[in-house]
Amino acid sequence: MIVTDIFDKGGIIVWILAGYSFIALTILFERVIRFTFMGSPARNTEHNLLEALKQCQPDTIINNMRGPEGRLLQGMLQASKDGIHDLNRVAIRLGSFELNKMEKGFRTLSFLGNTAPLLGLLGTIIGMIKAFMVIEQAGGQVDAQALAGGIWEAMLTTGVGLAVAIPVLLLLHLLESTADKRAQSMRNFASIMIEYFPKDNNNLPTEEDIEATHHRNGVTHAV
Repeated sequence: MIVTDIFDKGGIIVWILAGYSFIALTILFERVIRFTFMGSPARNTEHNLLEALKQCQPDTIINNMRGPEGRLLQGMLQASKDGIHDLNRVAIRLGSFELNKMEKGFRTLSFLGNTAPLLGLLGTIIGMIKAFMVIEQAGGQVDAQALAGGIWEAMLTTGVGLAVAIPVLLLLHLLESTADKRAQSMRNFASIMIEYFPKDNNNLPTEEDIEATHHRNGVTHAV
């Protein structure tokens, strides 16, 4: 069966699923390119950052970091210079912003992947209804070969729907796993920054700030 036959026999449902595929491929291609060139900290960055914080010289490490982790720490460092005590809240705000950027398009991919099989099933049901209408009109005297041909044409849309949904959902899962790993990386760096960042004696945080800052769970929801 050639591609034109699939579109001819599948009807409007197959055309809609083709549109699904185009949208999904566009989003996936853009996300893969973005994740590939997003940049990430070097392996020893966490250790170097910890040492720099202990020496009260975090600028040397943070200003050279790339990726969402770098932007998160640079924002926290700038917030501290601006006199903001609650770096935990800054981490929550910046981390959420970075994570939302990484997950852009994920909801659309999820919608496409989850509705494609349902759309294919709808096409199959419509095709089956038409096939049984033909049987009724023929008074039950229908050639078995012709009936089988009508049924497999109806089933075609379900196959196309699954063919669209399976790769989309698999690739979405891989992207979500990558985003989760980067979110965990941001949490680790934010936790180090909050715990070891030198405090200004003339600008001390409140007791509530100290409790939130030194509680590891306080940064768990940062991203």
